[in-house]
Amino acid sequence: MTKTYFITGASSGFGKALTEAVLARGDNVVATARRAEALAQVVKPFGSKGVAIALDVMDSDARKRAIDQTIQTFGRIDVLANIAGRGSLGAAEEFADDELREQMELNFFASVEMARLALPIMRQQGYGQILNLTSVGGQVSMGGFSAYAASKFALEGWSEALRDEVKPFGVRVTLVEPGAFRTEFAAGNILRPKMPIADYRGFIDPIGAHMDAHAGQEPGDPAKAAAAMIATVESNDPPLRLMLGADAYALWDMKRAEKEQELRAGRAAGEDTMLDGATTFAIGGAG
Repeated sequence: MTKTYFITGASSGFGKALTEAVLARGDNVVATARRAEALAQVVKPFGSKGVAIALDVMDSDARKRAIDQTIQTFGRIDVLANIAGRGSLGAAEEFADDELREQMELNFFASVEMARLALPIMRQQGYGQILNLTSVGGQVSMGGFSAYAASKFALEGWSEALRDEVKPFGVRVTLVEPGAFRTEFAAGNILRPKMPIADYRGFIDPIGAHMDAHAGQEPGDPAKAAAAMIATVESNDPPLRLMLGADAYALWDMKRAEKEQELRAGRAAGEDTMLDGATTFAIGGAG
């Protein structure tokens, strides 16, 4: 059956690669992004299979109009790919309130609200797949990336709970967690604080210099990432997490070992906080 994909952030990077790969295999795509002219060039070679819609994902009215237009055009949404997002670099203390909120609005709330618009359609269909692009930074945080990691950690936690809630309706949820790929992530689009603090320059500036020096040299191939996402959609048993890139796995393995060591070291003291004779049970009824 021909599927209909709704893809945000489709004018560049992962979104563009996924749009082109899906159209090439004969499925329908509603490709959205703020840059309408770039979108038109992406979908033009594929005729009526591709529809380009200019969309600022932080605009609630525009989100609803785009979903409504998709249903009017194709009658269904089989796959929602929440790709739009933005990176950030700066010390936690440096970001102003509005900068932090903008990061959360784009990377977390926009994806959540897109999913909440698509879910009633998918439940009625009895089928759907939501792909939420996070990052290995949705599993691992480090200095300089507090705002970015916070937004991706939030989407990870929300998506994990959503997976349990919508599974009975035939709706699947997958978190896509890439490492460093050759997208526009580090090429001038990254959010940096407007009011940097001198005390943090010795820590933050070398990270920024490293990212600038290696922009365009990242090891990950967006086309291969798109193929992996499509394979996940086509799977009868898609994973909750799709981590992409050897660098992502290496970072996760290192952080997981550190976490396990920390938890083992504090486990006895942590478990000793139980009431004497208390019986443990699953939190929230989880198995």
